[in-house]
Amino acid sequence: MELDELILVSVDDHVVEPPDLFEGRLSRAAADRAPYVARLEGGRDAWVFDGDPLPSVGLNAVAGRVPEEYGLDATSFDEMRAGCYDVHERIRDMNVNGVLGSMNFPSLTGFCGQLFYSCDDKAVALELLRAYNDWHIEDWCGAYPGRMIPLAIPPLWDPLLMAAEVHRVSAKGCHAVTFSENPEKLGLPSLHSDHWDPFWEACCDAETVVNMHIGSSSQMVQTSSDAPIDTLMTLQPMNIVLCATDLVWSPVLRKYPDLRIALSEGGIGWIPYFLERIDYTYAHHHRWTNQDFGGLRPSEVFNRNVLTCFIDDAVGVETRHHLNIDHIHWECDYPHSDSSWPNAPETVMRYLQGLPDEQINKITHLNAMSNFSYDPFAHIPRQDCTVGALRAQAADVDTTLVSYGTAKFQAEGIVTAVTLAERMASQHR
Repeated sequence: MELDELILVSVDDHVVEPPDLFEGRLSRAAADRAPYVARLEGGRDAWVFDGDPLPSVGLNAVAGRVPEEYGLDATSFDEMRAGCYDVHERIRDMNVNGVLGSMNFPSLTGFCGQLFYSCDDKAVALELLRAYNDWHIEDWCGAYPGRMIPLAIPPLWDPLLMAAEVHRVSAKGCHAVTFSENPEKLGLPSLHSDHWDPFWEACCDAETVVNMHIGSSSQMVQTSSDAPIDTLMTLQPMNIVLCATDLVWSPVLRKYPDLRIALSEGGIGWIPYFLERIDYTYAHHHRWTNQDFGGLRPSEVFNRNVLTCFIDDAVGVETRHHLNIDHIHWECDYPHSDSSWPNAPETVMRYLQGLPDEQINKITHLNAMSNFSYDPFAHIPRQDCTVGALRAQAADVDTTLVSYGTAKFQAEGIVTAVTLAERMASQHR
């Protein structure tokens, strides 16, 4: 398959919410409590909630910047590529990158709605959350039919409300919802509890994928206190092995065989050994640990229920035969620093070159369409969905890297993993 013939659908990108997202969607009581954008001293923009500025407008929204200025600190909208927060410019950035479809995780609320979970007035919190989901589905995704995969956030404080929200947004065409990779770290029951059963049941009924993004526990793995930031960045995707292990040994996947859980931004190269290890553990220990997979191996249950996702993973693609080929998905991660924008086709083709066309199509778009109830071809002719066709529409899009001044961490010298982890955690408390 030639590069221009690819059809790319990313199941992991991010939106920086625009300042007007709540306008016209709230009662007076909720509007008085709603987050809003304020210009801080020094010219930086921040969302403010309950009187406190949140640490960052766009968590790591660095697309289009010179790499020396990557970072997590708050910035202003005018120092950010417009495609981060403007849906019209986002489509242009998708076109120049040859990307047809995109699923976007939130920034303001935390990956699974932690911000609203922290609100003391849960009636207001629920109204804010539903307004957010409606904005995302109707305005962000609805502006360009066929280009976006809707993704909702759940009211974490009540599994019955979570179930109701899954059904509510499903009626609007949204069949993906976020959830924490480790809810216990948020002060909630763990994956081993039956507390979440109404939520799992609703997701099965509505054919809704549960997306567990790295960092959605508001904690990141740390090694030593003085380790450089590179240690955290190295471990970040593989960190989701903790979530995968909890899932496999919890009752969830066996109790709900139709449930689909995506390990978002987790990579796939580590999974073959993980599957080998859980099968070995089961074979050697289940008689005394009392685990029972009903005649299946743990690896078979994992491959039945879990959707896997990668940005850049040569080893994972090479060892794909250990995974369920119908559950492997590609990610772009725009506008974060791991993103392959604006050279995604060239990057992913390094690993896909030589694979059978059937497998390339599954990994790049067919699996996303099937597993996330997404049909772009109902809105856009297939011949207009390829890398070549989309890039032909974006000849005027400037992808030249820009600089806005001092490097984010330049004055701090070597930034430790703890420093970064604290900043990321504070963004989602």
